Amino acid sequence: MTTLLIQTQSVPMTIDLPAIEPMTVEQFYQFCLANRDLRIERTANGEVIIMSPAFSDTGNRNFKIAIQLGNWAEEDGTGETFDSSAGFTLPNGATRSPDASWIKLERWNALSEEQKASFAPICPDFVIELRSSSDTLKGLQKKMQEYIDNGASLGLLIDRKNRKVYIYRPNQEPEILDNPETVSGDPELPGFVLRMAKIW
Repeated sequence: MTTLLIQTQSVPMTIDLPAIEPMTVEQFYQFCLANRDLRIERTANGEVIIMSPAFSDTGNRNFKIAIQLGNWAEEDGTGETFDSSAGFTLPNGATRSPDASWIKLERWNALSEEQKASFAPICPDFVIELRSSSDTLKGLQKKMQEYIDNGASLGLLIDRKNRKVYIYRPNQEPEILDNPETVSGDPELPGFVLRMAKIW
């Protein structure tokens, strides 16, 4: 059976399609191609999540995050950056699209052109998720832990509503910053500093 989780304002709405087998990786790819206007992810157990488009203010702040990460990456030169429209197939089988991400150049270049042109089978080294009004904190915390469990070395969860930043690293409890002016990516991303003034 294929299950669709449609993200609504407060909770996901579940639609079960009992006559349809869970989608293969290729079927999921084709489903996404046929529905390019939707934001779609898939969980490790095959549930397809259809999310509403980002609200304008969230999109604006996502863009400001991506600019800061992109500017650092251009100067640093050791990796590639991705925006919120990029999807990745994690080792556990989930397909996720972080709001911003970065992958070390040697890991990215080890992928084939065919893999890069699909939902690349790789977990980014660094991910950022920005909580919007339709996101639950618990859901995003679970997603951040999934990134870490699948190989990310650093993750930032930005909770604008409560002005908190949760910093995720392997084998550690998340560090919580209250209303920080900046967030450092050291030592995983040497010299990267996320300035929060325009993101709050």
